[in-house]
Amino acid sequence: MNYIIYYLLLLFIPLAIFSHWQYGDSIYSFIWACLGIIPLAKFMGEATENLACHVGEVIGGLLNASFGNACELIIAITALRSGFYDVVKASITGSIISNVLLVLGASMFFGGFKRQYQRFNKVAAMTSATLLALAAISLIIPTVFHYIYVNSSNTVKVVHETRLALFIAIVLFVTYLASLFFTLKTHKSLFVGSSEPDNQVLDDSVKSSIEETAKLPSFRLAIITLLLATVFVTVLSDILISSLTPFAQALGLSQTFIGVILIAIIGNAAEHSTAVVCAVKNKIDLSINIALGSGSQIALFVAPVIVFASFIIGKPMNLCFTYFEVLAITVSVIILSFVAADGECNWLEGFQLMAVYLILACTFYFL
Repeated sequence: MNYIIYYLLLLFIPLAIFSHWQYGDSIYSFIWACLGIIPLAKFMGEATENLACHVGEVIGGLLNASFGNACELIIAITALRSGFYDVVKASITGSIISNVLLVLGASMFFGGFKRQYQRFNKVAAMTSATLLALAAISLIIPTVFHYIYVNSSNTVKVVHETRLALFIAIVLFVTYLASLFFTLKTHKSLFVGSSEPDNQVLDDSVKSSIEETAKLPSFRLAIITLLLATVFVTVLSDILISSLTPFAQALGLSQTFIGVILIAIIGNAAEHSTAVVCAVKNKIDLSINIALGSGSQIALFVAPVIVFASFIIGKPMNLCFTYFEVLAITVSVIILSFVAADGECNWLEGFQLMAVYLILACTFYFL
């Protein structure tokens, strides 16, 4: 049933292309492009996982970690080329807070609704929380630098600001590589799940393992799927970004709200649904790894790559976020540290995380 929905959503790809070709930049082109990107993100993620089955555990983990957010990266670079810096930064903010608050909250809520509590790997959760705290710091520093020292009429200081962004991006990227080496090589034994799936889930997992062993995904098919999905995501991203202004004006939405809420949810929709389904099946460790792992990758991999890309295309981007974007990420990291500290969760904690997300989303709407 789940796959039927994704296959039906593929119909919006030609619809978006036709609408853009026939009517140009319009509200409908934006909507169809958004809906078309959702299944492509799902298939890109699966193709990456299938490739990982053929290249070994370490390289496979590197592939999954690096290309798990390829869809968001393509959308961000497309927006960057079009000069929508605020949308790019807002999508980074939105991806982080949606993973930490919305996805993790929904997973804990639906997974723990019929259970007293769920146990998860505290080490893995706290590692991700620490990485996200580093991300919050990396946004606070250049933002404070911008508002205190940079004057728009002073070209030299603006150059210093972009150089600071490049330096921070390099530090974040190196930290990302170090975290991969830590989780995949030197301390991978610490990241073994502690949750205990239901008996029925265990039976299903055994059956699934046997079936997967008997039928290993085709390497060539995975490559073709990844290439085709990348091409169509690129096309739809162009349509989405070019139609963003008409869509925002028609509905009276700010570009920041669109970036923080709409684009962030669209790019992560497939991952979001997977995390919630895993939590319902009592695979809470996998669910938390998906949510927090994706948030960490956005902060430590996608954001630095976007900064690098901005220098390559000749439009250097700084890391100056708005006060409220920095506040939103900081609040998310603070509440995450409380939730992850004890290695247990329940439905009420999930509800509280979603409540914080709704408060932030409402505030972004009125900004």
